[in-house]
Amino acid sequence: MSETAPEVARVSAAEVFESLERRLALRWLAGRAGASRIMDAGDHSQRRPSLVGYLNIIHPNRIQIVGVEELRYLEALAPVQRKATIAKIIEYAPIALLVTRNLEVPDDLVAAAEAADTPVWVSSLRGHELLTYLQYHLARALATRTTLHGTFLEVYSIGVLITGEAGAGKSELALELVTRGHRLIADDAPEFTQIAPDVLDGTCPEMLRDLLEVRGLGILNVREMFGHTAVKRNKYLRLIVHLADARTAVDTPPDAMQRLTGSRGVRRVLDVDIPEIRVPVLPGRNLAVLVEAAVRQFLLRSQGIDPSQTFIDRQAHQMRRDQTR
Repeated sequence: MSETAPEVARVSAAEVFESLERRLALRWLAGRAGASRIMDAGDHSQRRPSLVGYLNIIHPNRIQIVGVEELRYLEALAPVQRKATIAKIIEYAPIALLVTRNLEVPDDLVAAAEAADTPVWVSSLRGHELLTYLQYHLARALATRTTLHGTFLEVYSIGVLITGEAGAGKSELALELVTRGHRLIADDAPEFTQIAPDVLDGTCPEMLRDLLEVRGLGILNVREMFGHTAVKRNKYLRLIVHLADARTAVDTPPDAMQRLTGSRGVRRVLDVDIPEIRVPVLPGRNLAVLVEAAVRQFLLRSQGIDPSQTFIDRQAHQMRRDQTR
């Protein structure tokens, strides 16, 4: 399974503003020349402990939220101290200053931000609403991501990535699974983002959304052919099904234990171990049924039900009974 090198996620002030302008009711008050300021996942340090937070001049954040209490603090300072405090805020070059509840921004703060090309945004929302949503958005936007070669589907509510060599039949299998009521997420190049230590979220690149390439038929639009319920925007990756080459499967038959447990393994994607099942592609095999069975078996194992272990335990019990006779 080919995998691209993990991308170093970066996002500019302009990109953050454009993506959240409507959702957070933002308007750009000053410092438009700072639209190209960049935030990336490597910006964390002791000096900058978080991506977004309330105004903090000791441990500044990349986006400084300025609310009622912060403006009262500035108003209470003596002129000289106030000027020095504002200069210190600007000196750390935050991505933006975000003022809450459409509060009036002091002229000296606007002037200092404009002179240093520091964006100043104003929102009608309260501080805790902005903080919660920005933390969620930036964590996803700056998370480590990679692209895998394969077809990503939702099968029985489980995110399943089907992999294999070119010509193994991944897209044809995906088409059959879609006709059986399962949902396509991405064909050929799904993108996976590590949004938590043990969670990979898979999505489809914009250019490939709803599309499935089938040899001999060309590119199909799954949404138009099967309806809106046949596609899904994203899903967590829980299982990989690898379509193994038939010649390899014949040349290296499974050992006795593998016949009981199946060809199971683990594939490491970014920093997450994903269970993998290898299915040999042989003439006459109904791969769609096998994938559905693999997903059902995965669900059973996740509930602590393991048929192969049950059989081994029964066999061991029978052997002990035979020895006592």
